[in-house]
Amino acid sequence: MKIQINTDSNIEGSEELAQQTQAVVESALERFAEHITRVEVHLSDENGDKGGTDKRCVMEARLEGMQPVAVTDQAENMEQAINGAADKLERLLDHELGRLSDR
Repeated sequence: MKIQINTDSNIEGSEELAQQTQAVVESALERFAEHITRVEVHLSDENGDKGGTDKRCVMEARLEGMQPVAVTDQAENMEQAINGAADKLERLLDHELGRLSDR
């Protein structure tokens, strides 16, 4: 499972942020790793320096033989947004892949 992290111009794409994001994604999605070819993570700050609940994390998982699925989470800080999106993506994949195994 390849993890690609993208940031907008308002987010400093540090190595620490990349490692933290990768660890969260790997932890949340490890049980689906055999079905996922790539996860794209897009981090953005909607309002820049203005503050507010504007940190956004979009995660898109590309699955073998299926259409990509994506989730979005917004929070007051980037860590919360990343964790929220990872949780949503885990639940979505559990639902989608669970339906496949039911067939």
